[in-house]
Amino acid sequence: MKKILILAYDYPPYVSVGGLRPYSWFKYMHEFGIFPVVVTRQWNNRHGNHLDYIAQSDSAETIIEESDTGIIIRTPYIPNISNRLLLKYGESRFSIFRKSISALFEYGQFPFLIGPKVNLYFEADKYLKKNKVDVIIATGDPFILFKYASILSRKYNIPWIADYRDPWSQDKSRLRSGVPQIWDAFFEKKYMSNVSAITTVTDFFQRQISTLLPDKPFYIVPNGYNQEALEKVKGIEQSKEKLKVAVVGTIYEWHPIESFLRVSSNFVSKLSEPVKFEINFYGTNIESKIRNLIETKYQNLKPVVNMIPKIPNEQLLKKLAANNIFLLFNQYSCMGTKIYEYLALKRQIIFCYDNDQEARELKDKYYGLEEKELEDERPQRKVLSETNSGIIVMDSTHLMKVLNTLYEEFQINGFVSCSSVNVEQFSRKLQVRNLAEIIKNI
Repeated sequence: MKKILILAYDYPPYVSVGGLRPYSWFKYMHEFGIFPVVVTRQWNNRHGNHLDYIAQSDSAETIIEESDTGIIIRTPYIPNISNRLLLKYGESRFSIFRKSISALFEYGQFPFLIGPKVNLYFEADKYLKKNKVDVIIATGDPFILFKYASILSRKYNIPWIADYRDPWSQDKSRLRSGVPQIWDAFFEKKYMSNVSAITTVTDFFQRQISTLLPDKPFYIVPNGYNQEALEKVKGIEQSKEKLKVAVVGTIYEWHPIESFLRVSSNFVSKLSEPVKFEINFYGTNIESKIRNLIETKYQNLKPVVNMIPKIPNEQLLKKLAANNIFLLFNQYSCMGTKIYEYLALKRQIIFCYDNDQEARELKDKYYGLEEKELEDERPQRKVLSETNSGIIVMDSTHLMKVLNTLYEEFQINGFVSCSSVNVEQFSRKLQVRNLAEIIKNI
């Protein structure tokens, strides 16, 4: 059996779609002849929001969990002074000082072994001094893990794989965080010089990354859904009391959230009492923005909108299954992650938007990846059409019509039908099997 060392910063119990990818590797790799050793950090989930990312771990000692199918090494986490100030005083105080400290670590961690994530390197190094592994794989972001994998690969003469969940230096949105593209590109090229293979989630990402790394072997390993977790929610029926719309996870600046709220407000204003309509935001990153919009512009949504904090994936799936509709914002040439569990839960998906003026303006202003005409594939739209899983909403006017139609269906039948097909191809277990073959051939 081959042994693989996995560097993964996001990892359960931290609530993050990025953590589900390495978790599936750990869960299934032993079935395909590979023994996984995960090096991650300790997570506590005390806040149920973005503060969990910087909260200090409960233990100052490394925690090692061993089983017959794999090992998890959880390193302690100590927030830097910037994050400690944020945790104690909130976002409004010491902002300039905090940003300066954060920038120091963001820049300094690439030329030097410093920063809040460096414990992963030291623990991986400690493990490799006493144990042999066949391959190292690092999943990013954070892309600093690629540096750690590159150094360990040279030090111990072990091939390594870079798993890109997103592009690195090609992502223009990183410029807004103060990191120049030339800085990222320099270190990306430096640390990727000895990589044995690159995996990523879509062909579009491969084309983006290969502009900087044209001579590296690439493999596409898509994301997917957790088959076993979904088995546990099969018996949960969608709501019969209200038409419930679920919005899950991160909402980006290019997502037309205000347009969706405005249309929803107009829709609710035309409903007769009692209003049997509900919008549930699960683990959103912009709760304060949404609440402010409702308070200042769309007050009739106050009794309609619910905010649910971040919760572990299995709990989330149970709550999602009780909804009737899932809202999926257009990711354009990217596939995103949440679509897979939407598909697997077999609820109607509304895709917003395919061709909306306001949404196009947001995309032009905020979308982080440069698209060429030939790369504009719209993979979400393609999957929804091929699996018969959703409604492609053209614009805000069309959304109003769709909500009216779905509400009428719900009133008549007590549910919203979904006749999806061929969603089994997106099981994470299937993707792990494909990754295992790549590892065995390294």
